[in-house]
Amino acid sequence: MKKICFGKEPYMDHFIEFRHVSKTYTVGEVRINALHDANFVIDEGELCVIVGPSGAGKTTLLNILGGMDTLSEGEVFVGGRDISHLGIKDLTAYRRYEVGFVFQFYNLIQNLTALENVEMATHISHVDSDAAEVLAEVGLGERCRNFPAQLSGGEQQRVSIARALAKKPRLLLCDEPTGALDYVTGKQILRLLQDTARNTGMTVVIITHNSALTAMADRIIRVKNGTVEQMELNPDAKSVDEIEW
Repeated sequence: MKKICFGKEPYMDHFIEFRHVSKTYTVGEVRINALHDANFVIDEGELCVIVGPSGAGKTTLLNILGGMDTLSEGEVFVGGRDISHLGIKDLTAYRRYEVGFVFQFYNLIQNLTALENVEMATHISHVDSDAAEVLAEVGLGERCRNFPAQLSGGEQQRVSIARALAKKPRLLLCDEPTGALDYVTGKQILRLLQDTARNTGMTVVIITHNSALTAMADRIIRVKNGTVEQMELNPDAKSVDEIEW
């Protein structure tokens, strides 16, 4: 593994850099250290799997990277820009234009069709994407007029992915994207995410507690007890079809 020196200036060789990031929540008089001195890097176009047990700090890490939470200490660089000290307006723009999100429970708007869910994302982001074409690319060309309640869990997650991809983000963040799906459907979703990284050059980050998924990653970041325990490159990343768990 390449040794990284964390200095004062952006480490421009990497698309994402976490430098000594800590996050503390205060609940009444209780202080909860969700992250402590977390350091890692991710290169552009990589599929990165961040793995660790529940409560390890994975989601906090993802929320900070996605601009949905702030840090207590440290710095976060994305594309050479320090996002950890952005104001509210700039942070909103970062989330809107540069990051796509895929969540475990889809977060679709129930009274909008699959097509309308994706179109809404393009309107908010002011991106010229053909929502129907993006849905076709994730295998839902014939289901675009259906409402979420008329779709299976796997189909709803595909809509969620299409909604994220339609924004044409540089970074796709996926928090336990197969957690609510059965084994077969989960593999289909992971194959779609792996193909996205391979075919578009988009940086894809997947949060999971399932260590078997590390075999599909270009880079593996292991999180435990609120810090990054290990970071490693995987030059022999496997196709999702070859992975069993």
